[in-house]
Amino acid sequence: MKRNYARLTEPLVRDGNGQLTPTTWDDALATAAAGLSRYSGESFGLFSCSKATNETNYIAQKWARLVMGSNNIDSCNRT
Repeated sequence: MKRNYARLTEPLVRDGNGQLTPTTWDDALATAAAGLSRYSGESFGLFSCSKATNETNYIAQKWARLVMGSNNIDSCNRT
């Protein structure tokens, strides 16, 4: 089996200079949560895919409605 050395092996976050630096998973998740917390309600939208399972799309729309407080949910199912 050939190894792909370009694959990420640890989480990365941007520092004050815009450079990606290695960090812990806890810090990476906290950074992502802080970034998402700036958006809620009408400022957040979610687009799901018809190739995902019904269960996955259901969880995605529940997350958008309950966690992000947004009804801005669309899907390529309707095209």
